Amino acid sequence: MCQTCLSWYARCAAPYLVHAGCSANAFAHMRRRMIPLARGVVVEVGIGSGLNLPFYDASSVKRLVGVDPDGTMLGMATRQSRSLPFHVECIRAGGESLPLADGFADTVVVTYAFCTIPDPQAALDEIRRVLKPTGQLIFIEHGKAEGRLCREWQERLNRLWGRLAGGCHLTRDPLRLMRGAGFRVIEAEHGRFPPLFWQLGSHHAGIAAVD
Repeated sequence: MCQTCLSWYARCAAPYLVHAGCSANAFAHMRRRMIPLARGVVVEVGIGSGLNLPFYDASSVKRLVGVDPDGTMLGMATRQSRSLPFHVECIRAGGESLPLADGFADTVVVTYAFCTIPDPQAALDEIRRVLKPTGQLIFIEHGKAEGRLCREWQERLNRLWGRLAGGCHLTRDPLRLMRGAGFRVIEAEHGRFPPLFWQLGSHHAGIAAVD
């Protein structure tokens, strides 16, 4: 595919395809379980099209700041946020450089985003910075499969998949990334995706705190 076509696809098609794919029940089930755990001032890194927004507990969230580098997806999230009963601010920025003060957040939420952030280690350093010392990171991610055969196919598909799915990497290990950045995983569950999403590998969800 030519560079012009790739650029058009990334701007005009990929955001809507990613939104449609991530709206599936396999993702909604985990969002429904984890997102209501967010409390206080919440920062969502990689808010995307706002698919988490309906699952926040309005009685527990004081304020939500959603951050995403994709203007198209951020526009979708902004439109959806207008119906929420708590204040939502959407900011266009990358996870590696959050325009927020130190110790700003009680909760940081990251869902299916460590796979797309170009430098996840830098983003985790920023998350540590903006979290209060007693704050928590709520995560839902996919990553490297446990089975050898699936891992091999993930490696083969990784480059093409990234072009089609908004820069998504199939072979990252989100738990290893978090631990390497100084987070302690205090609650986690692991599972597999249904056959339609086999290429996404392992499904992880949980809570982490600054170690």
